[in-house]
Amino acid sequence: MFHRLLAKFVKQKQYIDPQMKFLVVGLGNIGQEYAHTRHNLGFQALDYYAKENDLTFETRRYGDLAMRKLRGRQVFLLKPSTYMNLSGKAVRYWLEKEKIPIENLLVIVDDINLPLGAIRLRSKGSDGGHNGLKNICQILGHCNYARLRFGIGNDFSPGGQVDYVLGQWTEEQWQVVKDRLPKIAQAIDSFVLEGINRAMSKFNTK
Repeated sequence: MFHRLLAKFVKQKQYIDPQMKFLVVGLGNIGQEYAHTRHNLGFQALDYYAKENDLTFETRRYGDLAMRKLRGRQVFLLKPSTYMNLSGKAVRYWLEKEKIPIENLLVIVDDINLPLGAIRLRSKGSDGGHNGLKNICQILGHCNYARLRFGIGNDFSPGGQVDYVLGQWTEEQWQVVKDRLPKIAQAIDSFVLEGINRAMSKFNTK
């Protein structure tokens, strides 16, 4: 009797187990002036993923959101509209709204400490000096969430970090990025379907 009632509830309410929900966040800054900058790698990665899967972003609270069903899992793609340094507000809001467990959160960021095109997945870690990750850690109260770090290189003189990360990709750099975007998309699917440990073993590169 209980199982029949539960099945009826699931059908009527279209209930989705929170364990089957995932939030993938690409970090960046809103505005056309930032669109092609190195610091917007997170946005660029999700734009590619959405295009490849025929997904459309809609402007929602604290960001642009797209949704995908992947083998019974519900994947939310989020590009925060809070600007990089306040990304945590958007992340916390959508985690709480959709009741998504922290282990199902993946944040995609640029990283000057990695060579251009390198991909590093981690299940947790420090913010590494990245202001977006730093704010997420502050808002959530911990740094125990998965992240995909994408190397943008560090071809700048002392004191030139801000100008470099907020600068436009060169043509040569952008070609490297474009060649690697499919790997990021595959890593997202691996995280959702296989978990962070399996994704790390498959996609971490030198």
